[in-house]
Amino acid sequence: MIHLYNTRTKTKEAFKPINGNNVRLYTCGPTVYHYAHIGNLRTYIFEDILKRTLKHAGHHVNHVMNITDVGHLTDDADSGEDKMEKGARREGKTAWDVAQFYTEAFQRDIAVLNIEEPTIWCKATDHISEQVEMVQALIDTGYTYETSDGIYFDTTKFPSYGEMANLKNQTLEAGARVDMGEKKHPNDFALWKFSKEGESRQMEWDAFGRKGFPGWHIECSAMARKYLGDQFDIHCGGIDHVPVHHTNEIAQTEAVTGKSPSVNFWMHGEFLTIETGEKMGKSGDNFLTIQTLIEKGYDPLAYRYFLLQAHYRKQLAFSWEALDAASTGLKRLRKTVASLSDIQANHHVEQEFYDALADDLNTASALAVLWGGLNDGTISTQTVIEFDKILGLDLHKVETEVTRDIPPEIQELLTMRGAARDNRDWAESDRLRDEIKARGFEVKDTSEGQELV
Repeated sequence: MIHLYNTRTKTKEAFKPINGNNVRLYTCGPTVYHYAHIGNLRTYIFEDILKRTLKHAGHHVNHVMNITDVGHLTDDADSGEDKMEKGARREGKTAWDVAQFYTEAFQRDIAVLNIEEPTIWCKATDHISEQVEMVQALIDTGYTYETSDGIYFDTTKFPSYGEMANLKNQTLEAGARVDMGEKKHPNDFALWKFSKEGESRQMEWDAFGRKGFPGWHIECSAMARKYLGDQFDIHCGGIDHVPVHHTNEIAQTEAVTGKSPSVNFWMHGEFLTIETGEKMGKSGDNFLTIQTLIEKGYDPLAYRYFLLQAHYRKQLAFSWEALDAASTGLKRLRKTVASLSDIQANHHVEQEFYDALADDLNTASALAVLWGGLNDGTISTQTVIEFDKILGLDLHKVETEVTRDIPPEIQELLTMRGAARDNRDWAESDRLRDEIKARGFEVKDTSEGQELV
């Protein structure tokens, strides 16, 4: 039995699909106005582990992921400009071309990270009619009001609004954290935005008597209902989606369908931070893409291994030193697997591995079980291959390793250590060996000299 943490109920619960062994899963996809950074990709890796774990348990997973190519404004509080229009202006291209370019870039990113593609990709711009219909249904049932700039959901008419994010116990002063404009209440949100007079937009449609475009939140509700129904099993995303995007999805979907819960399990991945504790964002010096890591010589699966060493619901600090250590660890793991003899696996090891994953996807514990089995000789090559169907680290493909050039500072430390050994200064030799290790490299002394492993 798999147990998963449900953000809405704030408890870990036994997972049972609504319909037999068929799991309906929706994961919030990228807004394709820029590259995904490695913090974004942490969420997709956690979702990939979830899907692989469910499949191992015998479930058929129907996985839907959206592509947000319109409607996501630069401010979650319904002000600012559309991110796609901003991206188009930045690059001197059409919004459609920008969306296509970054969609393909995202798909390449998940491929090199061994993230399985969803069953269904769905673009917001391909589902405008479904979004218009859902907004009209909300208008017809009395949940909306109209302002000069759009159609808004009246959150006071939905009594359970904000329960998942505990918004009722938070103080939200009008105008302090949101630009109120003509909104009646601070938490009200746009279902449909009207194009401004004299504004030249590339993405707009005729609806509700004017030209306009959908709000960010309505796309997920409309597409999830189309492909997964009014009620489905699991909805995932980043932890930052809880207070706004997913809270609003719940309200508008359940207001239309009258069915609660619309989703049985809400699951969210925590932030990747930099060493200062700041979350990674798409601006500033902490904007790192997976391509950046590749260009620096890292195997992208070393980044996946780095992430799997922590629980998806715990914040994780990124540093180059930590990635170096993960890269070294993955190489050691692959070499150890390659040297395995054909032995009979200990079934207790297999049970412990899958039990760890069944306990809310505890990948750190699962990796510890794997290492333990390798170190004490109780695991077979075939068992490792089965484990790797969930881990996705290409553990049996040693040839996929990427050899990195030795950084100049490591080469300098090796030279200094070689001199210390020549002078029989063993204390200095040991100190330099530890310093090299702290930077993610292991030194092995051979008859032919020092060797990095």
